[in-house]
Amino acid sequence: MLVKTIASLAAISGIAAAAGPVRASVPTNVDGAKYNKPNAGPPGDWFAGDSSLPISKIASAVSKMTQTPKDASYILSNDNHKKATIHSDWAKLSKGAAYAFVADMDVDCDGIDHACKGNDDGEPHTNFGALAAYEVPFVVIPDKFQGEHQDELAGNNLVAVICNGKLYYGVFGDTDGDTPEEIGEASWLMANTCFPSEGLNGGKGHTDADVTYIFFTGDDSVLPSNAIGKNYLTNFQALKNLGDKLMKDLVSSLHL
Repeated sequence: MLVKTIASLAAISGIAAAAGPVRASVPTNVDGAKYNKPNAGPPGDWFAGDSSLPISKIASAVSKMTQTPKDASYILSNDNHKKATIHSDWAKLSKGAAYAFVADMDVDCDGIDHACKGNDDGEPHTNFGALAAYEVPFVVIPDKFQGEHQDELAGNNLVAVICNGKLYYGVFGDTDGDTPEEIGEASWLMANTCFPSEGLNGGKGHTDADVTYIFFTGDDSVLPSNAIGKNYLTNFQALKNLGDKLMKDLVSSLHL
């Protein structure tokens, strides 16, 4: 009777009844171990960018960048005959400063999930801890580049990833120190959120060079320690808030 009464009142007032379940808010206190599973990681909504951001314009702007810092070209993770270049056009912006590039996406399982499927050469640690590849949307940059820009990229910096027409946020959590060093890598969670139908794993990456990576720089771009620990990301709302702020700063600086 109560349900019918509410529905009748809504109809009388001209208010449409809500369809479907109410979406849960992004959590601020996550027990990361509960989500550290290859097929049950945190949902993409928890680290997706604001829908108002002009994703296609941002990706297009990255593809047109021309400024190149020293030693900024590296082989693609899935095709060592091709290279991607990290660009510095936005490195000196007063708001939203970042390095950016376009590459493919290989799966990095270093950290506590280093024994993931297909990962024959994984290591039990990442650069700033031992992150969980199934639970943390972390992104990788070549070790040499990070070493030359460590004041700007100190670790746990916010990274925006545009893939498959969508925007997700992650953190700079690891570097690639292979010989030669490769570019275009992200955690199991980030890769499989970007390309859920490709069955990506430690031995199978997304091969097309159509992923945009934006590494924000400086102290203001670093996720606080109360949001990310040695192994897990615990506050996804903090990640989203920081990501949306930095992306909106960048859009404002570029007048997009």
